[in-house]
Amino acid sequence: MIVRGGPLLPLVALLFSLGCGYHTAGHSTQLPDSVQTIAIPGLKNQTLNYGIEQMLTAAVVREFNTRTRYHIINHDSDDADATLRGTVLSTVATPLTYDTSTGRVASVLIVVSLRVSLTARDGKVLYQNPAYLFREQYEVSQDLTTFFEEDSPAFRRLSQDFARTLVSNVLEGF
Repeated sequence: MIVRGGPLLPLVALLFSLGCGYHTAGHSTQLPDSVQTIAIPGLKNQTLNYGIEQMLTAAVVREFNTRTRYHIINHDSDDADATLRGTVLSTVATPLTYDTSTGRVASVLIVVSLRVSLTARDGKVLYQNPAYLFREQYEVSQDLTTFFEEDSPAFRRLSQDFARTLVSNVLEGF
């Protein structure tokens, strides 16, 4: 019995064993190995929306702590290998829909604009995005007896979305 392609068979097997070169998102990092500690001081707030910077900072710290192996410091520190700084540039709440029977606002769209950068101890910029833009919609209660202010939960959801996106972008180099 003659086996055709005998010398090619090991080569084909080798090529199949090498894989395709892709990796699962979230499992690689683009940060240098020298970065072990990241300082995340509070984001700056250039808006009139009180406390939004605290909510966003807390969400980012929580996301780094749960998804990465980095040691996170919640303030500026000379011990940090890199520092993540950010600024909340604007927050806008715009009526999205109206109740046709009462004419009152039925839903609101919140838009938050941010600028973020991660800088190594030597001043090298490891990551930056000067134009993050996040949106979150919420419905306004029409029943005044059971009225519940929905903007705080909407800002919390937006903060979590921002934190997930920022940490993914930093880790994957986007």
